[in-house]
Amino acid sequence: MPLIGKLVVCGVGLIGGSFALALRRAGVVGRIVGIGRSRAPLERAQALGVIDDIADGWADALDGADLVLLAAPVGQMDPIMAAMAPHLQPGTIVTDAGSTKRDVIEAIHRHLGAHLEWVVPAHPIAGAERSGVEAAFAELYQRRRVVLTPLPQSAPQAVACVRAAWQACGATVVDMSPQEHDRVFAAVSHLPHLLAFGLVDDLAGRDNAELLFSHAASGFRDFTRIAGSHPEMWRDICVANRGALLDELDAYLAELARLRALLVAGDGPGLEAVFERARRARNAWAEGLPVQTAE
Repeated sequence: MPLIGKLVVCGVGLIGGSFALALRRAGVVGRIVGIGRSRAPLERAQALGVIDDIADGWADALDGADLVLLAAPVGQMDPIMAAMAPHLQPGTIVTDAGSTKRDVIEAIHRHLGAHLEWVVPAHPIAGAERSGVEAAFAELYQRRRVVLTPLPQSAPQAVACVRAAWQACGATVVDMSPQEHDRVFAAVSHLPHLLAFGLVDDLAGRDNAELLFSHAASGFRDFTRIAGSHPEMWRDICVANRGALLDELDAYLAELARLRALLVAGDGPGLEAVFERARRARNAWAEGLPVQTAE
């Protein structure tokens, strides 16, 4: 018997589509059903073999479902949960792939309160600049981390099922509290995206934008790569996690002010010291070594 007899994916794009493909390749899923806002992307997903069937609605999708992955932007989670709630059956496990957790868990309590033991919030730490089902591939989650933020009410068997599903995709699964999750990813994911979008938007709005972009090379490409990400998704993430993101932005502004003061003073040794600390930390992280606390 497969681990998951019937899998429902809501939002069959890069994240949801790659989850479906990875589980299919691992041989742990029987039938995969897609549901979403519009039919055309679902028909494309079916044509590509990512899903087997397209659900006409939540009643059809959830009939006999073993596991549901909500892989839509976090701003859509509230109406999605409101729509699916009347049709959820006991024992159907619900998880998500949202990049923020506090807001998703609030929506869970608003709409799925009678089903909490079968809900296991999660966040796969994987992605790409391209979006849509055409960008999906089975290897996306290999050697990537997936964070589970189980509810106090989550049943052990539900947590075990979600953990096993992500492990079947090739991921390493870790647990965090929702609060810690949102603080951590505000710093290492949401802030970098905000900065990349902001820099590109600033340069694109200048009178000499064409000249600037024509001379941009690998450093600019590396720094701004993530500005090619899905705008709707990142709008929702930034708004949902704005409290933690504002704290991180304020800390970064203080760092920029410190760097500006060093530049104003022409303090070469001071700048070099900052660059050296950053270089050591970045290289240690890239090599999988412990990052030493800054001196």
